[in-house]
Amino acid sequence: MTIAFVLGGGGVRGATEVGMMRALLDVGIVPQLIVGTSIGAINGAALAYDPTPHVVDGLEKAWASPTAAAIYGENWYRQLRRLAKSKVHLNDPEPLRRLIGHVVGDDARFEDLAVPLAVCAASIERASEHWFDSGPLVEAVLASASVPAALPPTRIGDEHFIDGGIVNSIPLGEAVHRGATTIFVLQVGRIEEPLHAPRKPTDVARVAFEISRRHRFQRERALVPPHVDLHVLPYGGPQRGDHKVSAYRRLDRTHLRIEAARSATAAYLVEQGLA
Repeated sequence: MTIAFVLGGGGVRGATEVGMMRALLDVGIVPQLIVGTSIGAINGAALAYDPTPHVVDGLEKAWASPTAAAIYGENWYRQLRRLAKSKVHLNDPEPLRRLIGHVVGDDARFEDLAVPLAVCAASIERASEHWFDSGPLVEAVLASASVPAALPPTRIGDEHFIDGGIVNSIPLGEAVHRGATTIFVLQVGRIEEPLHAPRKPTDVARVAFEISRRHRFQRERALVPPHVDLHVLPYGGPQRGDHKVSAYRRLDRTHLRIEAARSATAAYLVEQGLA
């Protein structure tokens, strides 16, 4: 049996995955394989580096830290000034690079991790998904989390990479491909929230993106082989303000997200006879 954790994308809502980790580790469920995208690549790298309950404490502190706040929390004036200068992005990637390095070590390599890890990024030049599972870790994770327009593409070798969520938001199929037989999907809750036809301009882009984000997961979920035991963990419900356009900048609900997801996942594990 190979236990895999699949960690999806979702920006600041990725704090829910930290709560799910705590619930799983509290009952002794430890991954033997981790695959992640975007924020899930960051959380997954931390867990692969230290697959113990201690990592949860570190992640909770990291996502509530000034470094995390600096990733998207700059004032609009600075962001617009950077956009005018760069022409392609609003935010400085250095705070995110520092956060990743703080969690796993600046010189970490995939080969050093306690648990095998693979992270997804989107290659611009090849217009396809790319999986990093060897070599330097920090730049690969940064590439996976390089949200278009918010952050610049990450250059590795002769290629430029952007956020893996563009091509594979919840990489369930990759875990199956890599031999997982028991899979726990740690996701930020969007697949549990209903979609409605857009009623205003801001809805149009959000609904279109959500369809593109979700359709692959639904297809891969339907194709999971019968011998694979799949658990899609509950996220504990939305937080106030999640529907707002500015929600991607807000880290003030980090602890609430973590606790809601921990509680919901703990209850699920009991219901499934896994705790």
